[in-house]
Amino acid sequence: MSAHPVFVDQALSLPPAEVGPALLETLEDQWFDRKSARVKPRALADTLIGFANAEGGIVAVGLSEGRVEGTDGIGKARNDLMQAAIDFCVPPVHATHRLVPCRTTVGDDHLLVLEVRPSDGHVHANKKDEAYLRVGDENRKLTFAQRQELEFDRGPGSYEARPVMDLDSADLSQQLLDAYVVAVRASDRRKLLQARSLIDSRGALNVAGWLLFASHPQSRMPEALVRVLRYRGSERGTGARQQLLSDERFEGPIPWMLRHARAEIQQVQPTRRALGRHGRFEQVPLVPEDAWLEGVVNAVIHRSYSLAGDHIRIEVFDDRIEIASPGRFPGIVNLTDPRAAPRFARNPRIARVCADLEFGQELGEGIRRIYEEMRHAGLDDPVYSQTGASVRLVLSGEPVERRLDGQLTADARAVTTALREAGRLSTGEVAELLGRSRPHALKVLRSLEEPAIVRRVGKSLNDPRAYWELVR
Repeated sequence: MSAHPVFVDQALSLPPAEVGPALLETLEDQWFDRKSARVKPRALADTLIGFANAEGGIVAVGLSEGRVEGTDGIGKARNDLMQAAIDFCVPPVHATHRLVPCRTTVGDDHLLVLEVRPSDGHVHANKKDEAYLRVGDENRKLTFAQRQELEFDRGPGSYEARPVMDLDSADLSQQLLDAYVVAVRASDRRKLLQARSLIDSRGALNVAGWLLFASHPQSRMPEALVRVLRYRGSERGTGARQQLLSDERFEGPIPWMLRHARAEIQQVQPTRRALGRHGRFEQVPLVPEDAWLEGVVNAVIHRSYSLAGDHIRIEVFDDRIEIASPGRFPGIVNLTDPRAAPRFARNPRIARVCADLEFGQELGEGIRRIYEEMRHAGLDDPVYSQTGASVRLVLSGEPVERRLDGQLTADARAVTTALREAGRLSTGEVAELLGRSRPHALKVLRSLEEPAIVRRVGKSLNDPRAYWELVR
C-alpha cells in the first residue's frame, strides 16, 4: 500500500539526517512525488498542475536516484522552481513552498518542498495549454474530451470547497477529529485540517470538512445520507405487492456512514452456494464484499452533494445489489468500459481524507477492482448506467456458468470451474482433472476457446510450458 500524505508530513518533521532517507523510502503515489534538484521549472509546473487538478499533494525537490541531493547548490534556479506555480501555470496553482533541513553526503543542505492545494473550480494548464492530472504515481496529459469533463465537474466552483456559513473548526466533533489525528499519526489538529484544505487560514469551515467531521452534517444537508433497503425476491413491487423487508437510513459524518452501511449490508445480503476457498461447495455472500464495498465507497466519495433532492441508495435483492448515487459519473464520457477511465475526483478533499482512513481505492483502480472481484467469483461483470441525475451500479449474483449451462457440456463446465479456482491449467492437468485422454481434454478446451471463454497462453504451438486461463 502506498504511503499516505500525512506520513510524508511526518517525514518532513524528522531531524535533518533522517528526513531525506525517510522520503526516499516513501512510495510516490496520488499525493506525493520526488524531483531531482536538476528539474526544470516548466517540468515541475506540469507536476504541480497534475496535483492541483486532482486532489493536491506534496512535491519534494532535491531527491534523485536513491540519494539526497539537496537544493542549496543550485543557486538562482531554486527561486525559479519556487515561482513555477505562478510563472508556468494558467491560472496559477495555489502552492506554498518551504525549505526543509536535510543532510547530504557533503553536509547540511535543504530540500525544497511544495504543497499543492486542489483547485477550486479551475482546470489548470501550462503555457502550451496542456492540462495534466495526477493518477496514482503518474502525471497524465488530458485529452480534449477528458479536460472538458474535468471542467464540467469542477466548474464554476467546487461545491465541497464552499464555506459553510457561520461555522468554523470549533463546530466539528472533537472526538472525530482526535480519532483522525491518531489514525494518520499527525501532531496538530488545526494544521491537519488546513493541510487537507478543510478550513482556510482563518479557520472557516467548508462543505467537505462539515460532511467529514460534523457530528450531524444532515442538520444542514439533510439528503447527505446513505439508505440501505432489502427486498424479498428480485423485484421492488408496488403498493400491497411491495417486497420491502427492511429500510435503514444512516446519517452522520461520512466515515461513520460508511462503517455502519457496510455492517448493514453484511447482515442483510443473501448467500449463494458456490465453490469456496478450500475447494468445497459452501454458502458464500451473494456478491463479494470487496466488490460492493468499493461501489459504496465510490458512491459516497464521488456523489454530487450539490444535488440536495436525493440520497445514496443501496438496494439488496435476492439476486443482485444495486447502488445509486446522485450526480453524473465524474469525468467519464463513455460508459462502455469504465475501467479505462482516468481518475476524476469530484470531491478531492473528501476523497483524500477517506484515503487517509483507508476507505476504498482510487476511482479508476477501484472500478478495476470491482471487475476483478466479480470475475474471480465467477459472476457477471458490473453494469454501470447513468441518467441526467444519477449513476447506478448493478452487481449481479448470477454465476456466469449458470447462463452457459445450456451451451456447455458437463466436462466444459468442470474445466471452467477448475480454471476459476486454479487460475491456470496445462492441457495435461485438464486431462487429469477430467479423467479422460489428452486429445479429449484438448477438444473440450478448443470448444471453450472459440466463444472466447478460455485462451491458451504460450510462446509457440509446441511450447511445453503453455497453459490455459479464463478470458473473463
